Amino acid sequence: MRILVVEDERRLAKALVQGLEMHSFAVDSRHDGREAFEHLLLHHTLYDLVILDLMLPGMDGIEICRALRERQISVPILVLSAKDQTVDKIVLLNAGADDYMTKPFALGEVVARSNALMRRPETAYPTELIVRDLRLNIGTHTAYLNKALLSLTVKEFAILEYFMRHPNQVLDREQILDHVWDFNFNSFSNVVDVHIKNLRKKLKEANEDHEYIETINGVGYILKA
Repeated sequence: MRILVVEDERRLAKALVQGLEMHSFAVDSRHDGREAFEHLLLHHTLYDLVILDLMLPGMDGIEICRALRERQISVPILVLSAKDQTVDKIVLLNAGADDYMTKPFALGEVVARSNALMRRPETAYPTELIVRDLRLNIGTHTAYLNKALLSLTVKEFAILEYFMRHPNQVLDREQILDHVWDFNFNSFSNVVDVHIKNLRKKLKEANEDHEYIETINGVGYILKA
């Protein structure tokens, strides 16, 4: 899943990005409100969640919420506000925010609230995914093949999650890069193929009788349900 963090305090933004990436999210960041808004106008379909600070240069968080919703952009928005800010919670929600947190906050709560927002009915993101004998739990960050716990890297987990959300669909390298890596990644790298090769190996070790991820030559990959 892919998140955009909009936070002008660069040290906090960096810590938030690193923390979210440790939980298998692909994360981009912006530090200016106007820049973030214009970026979302073009790329909002790439994101499953926006984590948005209130006090931003260029354009504040409430303005961004309102402007996105006026344009029928429905990506979930989690607003961050400092404790000394007196913005009414009702104003935030009426502006289009889906949830809010006050600073300082614990990373675990940010992750939990992010997962909760991405599970809302409009997006239908369940906590647990099951495809054949594969079972993946977003909340506990665990994946099993039958009863065998899979030891996956952060990126392998994210790739498997993306496949399991789109079973029987051919996914090309660009789609996988868009959902698992951030905007700064070199799209000409063979990193997708390398990670999928390693993921396949681990699945094969857990069950030699089935090929879970198949290559569609010249197109991409598919997880057969």
